[in-house]
Amino acid sequence: MNFRINRQIRAFKVRLIGPDGKQIGVVPIKDAMTLAETSGLDLVEIAPNVDPPVCKVIDYGKFRFDQTKREKESKKSQHQVKIKEIKLKPNIDEHDFLTKIKQARGFIEKGHKVKIACFFRGREMAFPQLGEKLLQRACEELEEIAQVESSSKMMGRSMIVVLAPFSQKKTKTT
Repeated sequence: MNFRINRQIRAFKVRLIGPDGKQIGVVPIKDAMTLAETSGLDLVEIAPNVDPPVCKVIDYGKFRFDQTKREKESKKSQHQVKIKEIKLKPNIDEHDFLTKIKQARGFIEKGHKVKIACFFRGREMAFPQLGEKLLQRACEELEEIAQVESSSKMMGRSMIVVLAPFSQKKTKTT
């Protein structure tokens, strides 16, 4: 958010907050500017949409530093859920299948959603039940740590199922 500082403030009167954080009251902009200059600080417009606008006498550089620090801290606590994709074929070997499931389990434990796609080639298109069976087995392998977000559906030459990790509240109660 951009703040107006010092000479950028266009109001004639402002509600002023002093450098100690105490409210001074509604004063003309010239008086507020002189107070800021005598204390060696900046006049920053904190709330421009109120009448009169609220201004505070603070060190603008330190204020911006603290604000960016708070924004970074809040971004740290956010976790973006990514969708990871696991690709299978209907005639996959047992060991390969277990390797893919282990990979999907790792993604889910990290908090990501997993899209498991079974791709069909040529004559495999005539037997979609094989892919359905394979995806059902994959869901059963991962049912203790994930829930089916969207059930298996055919999209062109592939059949897709999306698994999402259980929310934190559900895992604590079970």
